[in-house]
Amino acid sequence: MPSARTPRCSGTTADSIASSPAGRCGSRPRPAASPFDLGAFSAWAQADPVLSPLQAGLAGFRPTLTPDPFEMLVGAIVSQQVSLRSAFAISARLVERFGERHGRAYAFPTEQRLAAASEAELLALGFSRRKAEYVLGLARAELDYDDLARQPDDEVKERLTAIRGIGEWTADWFLARCLARPQAWPAGDLVVRKVVSAFYGEGRELTIPEVRAMGDRFAPFQNLTAHYLLLASRVVG
Repeated sequence: MPSARTPRCSGTTADSIASSPAGRCGSRPRPAASPFDLGAFSAWAQADPVLSPLQAGLAGFRPTLTPDPFEMLVGAIVSQQVSLRSAFAISARLVERFGERHGRAYAFPTEQRLAAASEAELLALGFSRRKAEYVLGLARAELDYDDLARQPDDEVKERLTAIRGIGEWTADWFLARCLARPQAWPAGDLVVRKVVSAFYGEGRELTIPEVRAMGDRFAPFQNLTAHYLLLASRVVG
């Protein structure tokens, strides 16, 4: 069974749901206070004509990490094929219905709390029947997240993708933004593929296999490379 955890404050009030991990508290410890070696990345990126000026202009920006693994996976399921606004609304209703209230905020529901929920209860919150099945299946999967965090990347992905509703895209982002794995490379993400194509495709949109293969070029800093390319695409345009 997953170990008991102290409540995580999701920052949900009657009116809103927080979108920043800074609004949460009491989560299990992150991999480290500063898991990304930006100095080493900066030195390595000097040899890449694309990354060198990008990281120099954006030096110091670290990827935002999601503190709680279960919350991240549930959020990924909720966000599948819906707008961000709809996903936030459904997540807010989920947290307010099943989370523990702390003042004006709610702790994100534990696996045990959601495992005891019914499909009908999730449908009433706006879940599709399939997503309700996925969330309940995840909650009842009895994943040991502490043990999962100790596994190599391939093992983490294998365990996660064995659960219905969790695909390679979610597993890659879990490695990148929950476990802070340096070589996590979410090549299947549409936005990642577009920004890699914009900076390295020479006018051509690259395929997922091509972007995945390019990950070797950025080793051992695939995670930070993806982060800086995404960031630069928003700043540079």
